[in-house]
Amino acid sequence: MTVAAALDQIRAIVGPSGILTDAADMAPYLAEWRGRFKGNSPAVVRPANTGEVAAVVKICADAGIPIVPQGGNTSLVGGSIPYEEGREIVLSLSRMNRIRDIDTLNYTMTVDAGVVLTSIQEAAADADRLFPLSLGAEGTAQIGGLISTNAGGINVLRYGNTRDLVLGLEVVLADGRVWDGMRRLRKNNTGYDLKNLFVGAEGTLGIVTAAVLKLFPRPRQSITAFVAVPSPAAAIELLARLRAASGDAVSAFELMSRRCLDFALRHVAGTIDPLSEPSPWYVLTELTAGTKSDAFQETVETALGEAFEAELATDATLAQSDAQAKQLWFIREAIVEAQKFEGGSIKNDVSIPVSRVAEFIELAEAAVERACPGIRPTPFGHVGDGNIHFNLSQPEGADTKAYLDRWDEICHVVNEVIFKLDGSISAEHGVGRFKKDEMPAIKGPVEFDMLRAIKATLDPKGLLNPGKMLP
Repeated sequence: MTVAAALDQIRAIVGPSGILTDAADMAPYLAEWRGRFKGNSPAVVRPANTGEVAAVVKICADAGIPIVPQGGNTSLVGGSIPYEEGREIVLSLSRMNRIRDIDTLNYTMTVDAGVVLTSIQEAAADADRLFPLSLGAEGTAQIGGLISTNAGGINVLRYGNTRDLVLGLEVVLADGRVWDGMRRLRKNNTGYDLKNLFVGAEGTLGIVTAAVLKLFPRPRQSITAFVAVPSPAAAIELLARLRAASGDAVSAFELMSRRCLDFALRHVAGTIDPLSEPSPWYVLTELTAGTKSDAFQETVETALGEAFEAELATDATLAQSDAQAKQLWFIREAIVEAQKFEGGSIKNDVSIPVSRVAEFIELAEAAVERACPGIRPTPFGHVGDGNIHFNLSQPEGADTKAYLDRWDEICHVVNEVIFKLDGSISAEHGVGRFKKDEMPAIKGPVEFDMLRAIKATLDPKGLLNPGKMLP
């Protein structure tokens, strides 16, 4: 079957509004928002339900047409972008945006894959429940893509990655069959846990079309603190003390360097410097409790006071209102935006054992300075779960293109430190096109063979997101 004939069959299934072939209409689906990856495709297909997804996949399987599944297209590693040759169709789940059910007694929500994360958060809040996944792209990112990349965010420390928030999945397999794994059970000891094959698989094993998500009680009290610390090592010790003192009530714990704050103050309107004196490092932390009490506030203040006595903290401010808390969190958001105004920035999404984060930052900063004198590291991120965004701004006055041309070389320098400390080169962004060539070295021969065997079993023709994750 020719591609044109297959597209005619697909058009008959999804209708005129379900398929895009005009170049201008397809353009937003064919480029990564950071501009690193741009592809081509004969069509963008937008099915409206699981049955249509299954029918489209079956047609493509019979015709040998590869498929790139796509959610909100917020990938940072090119996982949702087709290749330049234009062989693959893009299958967008954006029209599948229905919240099917909220079970407040079972603390679950059942959703289509195309539901945007903020819609899930809001629906949970309307039902007096919490869906804790929270990240910068939450106004655009769709839950199917977040599941397929096992996304993280600011609350992983307390609630876990996306994998920990999924109870059941509905998945269209490579041959067009539908696996109904939409179970709402916390306990199910009946064989392999198949859903975990598809969480984090980046659409290479099947296309997630729906999910059963865990909900949690809504916190009744939240304490947000911005704390000056002398070093990353002090921040890690402060984290351990806060967790112990609060009964593990720390929901978020973000580390940022002074350079990060300076960039944000310089370039992003609305950013404030919350403390009177500069510090080399800062922590932004949030602790939550199920009931509102003065005792919880006193516990946190006492723990911070003890941190001052132990010289783990030098200054701090606690938000006195929701508005002040948002102002503090705005600093964290502004750091990401501000870096683009400082020229080229080489990004690293790093995961390190929490106890070795300080060692990683010290070794990695020294290593990249040797490789590129004058480079400006801007480490920040979810240090509570060991995830550091070890971004590297170009030396002042450097040629941006020449600097970015060294991306692979400089990332390799960082990766060598990561491997030495038993870390990972992808904490929450996935592998995609960007990091796939590192996979054999990361996984080792036995583990890599297992990954390839799973791929060959579930997608023997190699038509689901080919060239992503596995080289």
